[in-house]
Amino acid sequence: MAAVLKSLRVEGFHGSLETMAGSRCKRLPYIMAAAFASCCVYFLLVLSNVPCRNPNSADASFAMLATANSSSSAPPSHYAQHKSAVLHVFPQAKSALPDILSDSATKISVFKTNLSHIVFGIAASAKLWEKRKHYIKAWWMPKMMRGFVWLDQMVVQNASEGLPPLKLSADTAQFKYTHKKGNRAAIRISRVVSETYRIRLPDVQWFVMGDDDTVFIPENLVSVLSKYNPEKFYYIGSSSESHTQNIEFSYNMAYGGGGFAVSYPLAKALEKIQDSCLQRYTYLFGSDDRIQACMAELGVPLTKEPGFHQFDIYGDAFGLLTAHPLTPFISLHHLDYINPIFPNMARLQALQRLLRSGRIDPGGLLQQSFCYDKKQSWSFSISWGYAIQLHQGLIPPRELERATRTFVSWYKKSAETEYTLSTRPAFADDCTQSAAYYIKEISFKNHFSIGNYTQEVGLKGQCKLKMAFLNGVESINVVREKFEELWHQAPRRQCCKVLKINNSSMQLHIGACQTKQIINTL
Repeated sequence: MAAVLKSLRVEGFHGSLETMAGSRCKRLPYIMAAAFASCCVYFLLVLSNVPCRNPNSADASFAMLATANSSSSAPPSHYAQHKSAVLHVFPQAKSALPDILSDSATKISVFKTNLSHIVFGIAASAKLWEKRKHYIKAWWMPKMMRGFVWLDQMVVQNASEGLPPLKLSADTAQFKYTHKKGNRAAIRISRVVSETYRIRLPDVQWFVMGDDDTVFIPENLVSVLSKYNPEKFYYIGSSSESHTQNIEFSYNMAYGGGGFAVSYPLAKALEKIQDSCLQRYTYLFGSDDRIQACMAELGVPLTKEPGFHQFDIYGDAFGLLTAHPLTPFISLHHLDYINPIFPNMARLQALQRLLRSGRIDPGGLLQQSFCYDKKQSWSFSISWGYAIQLHQGLIPPRELERATRTFVSWYKKSAETEYTLSTRPAFADDCTQSAAYYIKEISFKNHFSIGNYTQEVGLKGQCKLKMAFLNGVESINVVREKFEELWHQAPRRQCCKVLKINNSSMQLHIGACQTKQIINTL
């Protein structure tokens, strides 16, 4: 404390402590005064650790959350009180204090994120609302989630539908839009995060942006966001699957359709500067590149999480869904532009079928595992909760983890160089090389997820003869060990083993790999 007082050079102490000398009698008052001042500062610092904020404020909620979930130091907002307390006693120290008790010098608590800490901002249009509200309803949990749908025009809402509350976006007529091919609705949509922030809901750690045709897996979103400190500036999302799209816009941009997350303090900073920022980028095309431009002005880069899926593709998404990266599956976009994700089903019905798997074991959804039966010369590629591909021949994992090009890109291209992920060509004649089994039933028992996969498309005529290598296998049962902390460990694909083969069915097991376990197909 003497060092602090010395550095402060408070008026009345006349120099450093060393100069407070003289006779012992003259020195004693100075020593006592210094000791008394030290005690005052100490007790003020201790007392200022006690939060005295409005319990209804968002900052106070963060403070209470920190007290409940962390033994580390208090949130940065409390250190402003420390500084204020010192200045109250020593007003002359103003110029010396910033570097001593500044917010940047404090230790920030790490919070345990749950679904209640997330607020969703969903961009929608009145014209498409009746159709697309069913996508939102498929994943929204009214009693557990918070958020708003932002519309260009208000529509009648039925409270019994279990959808987020509807909000009317603010007028954006004062903003210029000079892009020749775009739509000025991009300005309105780019302000969804800021407008959601202005509602001032309590206990918010993250704002998550999505479109009305974006589907989220909420549990996986929480798993990913819990890796990051919500008191820091974070802008989290992913790029497009289309190389051309990313060149046209930016590899540093989170695509809004795939969804992205903005931490509370970053949303607060964005809200303050966004309107002026928008006036500087009138020439940009969409909402997401406008947001990224403002993030760049704030100096915040994109933190990439590949589980957010823009899906800038057309056609059959089977190849992408069966080759998901080793990360939680968070979102799916452009449902109106891809085929139904299960054959012989309506688009919404197929989506609901996939989401049933997500409710049973969200962390396992779409995760790849590979099995081999060397006796039969079979290779299995399991996309858990969705589909299994049974291939003739022993295909190395390096090939199986690449996405089969069953789709074309946003620019109607299918060349391997068009994509931002590893792909391989689709089989010219599927029934000569592999068979697809789709999830039919799923359950959870004794820490195991149990799925039954069957062939949806019956084999007929010549194709049935070519698929004779299947030996009549009609269904495959998969038992998967569920690991709650899988996503907070070093990433490793789970291992698979063939347990049993009957006349018409098979049983596979998926679980943790042994330390030195490898998959050798040679």
